[in-house]
Amino acid sequence: MIYSLYRLSTTLAAPLIHRYLQKRLVKGKEHPTRFEERFGHASQPRPTGQLIWLHGASVGEAISLLALIDKLQNELPDYHILMTTGTVTSAELMEKRLPEGVIHQFVPVDRLPYVRRFLDYWRPDIALWAESELWPNLLHESHKRGIKMALINARMSSRSLKKWLRFKGFIKGLLSTFDLCLAQTDKDCENYRLLGVKHIECVGNLKYAAGDLPCDEAELAFLKEQTAQRPLWLAASTHPGEELRMGRVHHELKKKFPGLLTLIAPRHPERGDSILMDLKGEGLCVAQRSKADQLHPETDVYLCDTMGELGLFYRLSPIVFMGKSLDPLGGQNPLEPARLDCALLCGPYMTNFTEIMNSFEQSQAITIVKDETELSQVIDGFLRDPVKLHASAVSAKQIAYGEASVLDRVFKRLCHNFSLEIKGD
Repeated sequence: MIYSLYRLSTTLAAPLIHRYLQKRLVKGKEHPTRFEERFGHASQPRPTGQLIWLHGASVGEAISLLALIDKLQNELPDYHILMTTGTVTSAELMEKRLPEGVIHQFVPVDRLPYVRRFLDYWRPDIALWAESELWPNLLHESHKRGIKMALINARMSSRSLKKWLRFKGFIKGLLSTFDLCLAQTDKDCENYRLLGVKHIECVGNLKYAAGDLPCDEAELAFLKEQTAQRPLWLAASTHPGEELRMGRVHHELKKKFPGLLTLIAPRHPERGDSILMDLKGEGLCVAQRSKADQLHPETDVYLCDTMGELGLFYRLSPIVFMGKSLDPLGGQNPLEPARLDCALLCGPYMTNFTEIMNSFEQSQAITIVKDETELSQVIDGFLRDPVKLHASAVSAKQIAYGEASVLDRVFKRLCHNFSLEIKGD
């Protein structure tokens, strides 16, 4: 009943949906030259032969699939690969990081005409959905066509579970479209089973299998030379409101470290100009990377408002604070800087990474601060004690590489359940 109402509403709301997408296009939230992909129109030719389709909603989910995509390409050369995401930032990142030969498209909006147009054209043999974004029309239409489907790296928070339990019949029907469900943690497995899913098992979190973020080595050498005599730290993947807090932390630390350089890398680089104005309003001297501003001795903050360069800044800074964590917003992935020899700090709200955080906390591989005052104090301690700084970075790196075998477990389950023949077998 609920799905029937959903399908009817998405059919009747066609004009509203189109108007909404047009507004997003004007705001830069839809791709200007690939807008038609959101209506199921393909912008690239479908290759001849079998096709595996992977979907990750946004940047985090897409990045977690990269290692699996490499594995699929190497071990299953007879299959072509299609990757879909739903955001402009994820598309820009995939353009830089997807292996040669992998096709990227925007996922169609979940209206039946768009979904059917997409599926009619691409005709995937296998569909792999990452984490928790579930589009009813896309799932049901894929299932009706006999496409083999798996939900991988599945997660289900207690908050989401509580919401879905009110619509247990609907979500059970939705999840029944998957032939295989692979969860990140035992708790995720338990939550899915409470929703009626029986064919689910825990194999671990694919985020552990991700490779090191890429970096322009020449640019890294240049920036290291520019900052060689300066203490520095990085606030990574910040969200609105956090940049001003980081500015206040800089003011406090600069009293003790006059040459301090603070790096701020916003999660959404398009906010760069507004962040610049906010920080200048606090009396800070800011160099904006997207405008190719040069660093000078008087520069307080390097605003790293570019896409796909976190690997560069993680290698440059020995201290990293994870954004989106001082307020109850869920945090950002600490594994990426941990792999690159960074000592880690975060706020108390890392609920999007509960299982990963448990591992970090048990090994004392991350420092949790409750506010900007504590953040300033901990950074002060790291800058004064290189031995402590190094020990913290080593602990974090050990955790980051501790579960890399999850990729093999996921791949083996897929091969077994979908009868895939591995190269050389």
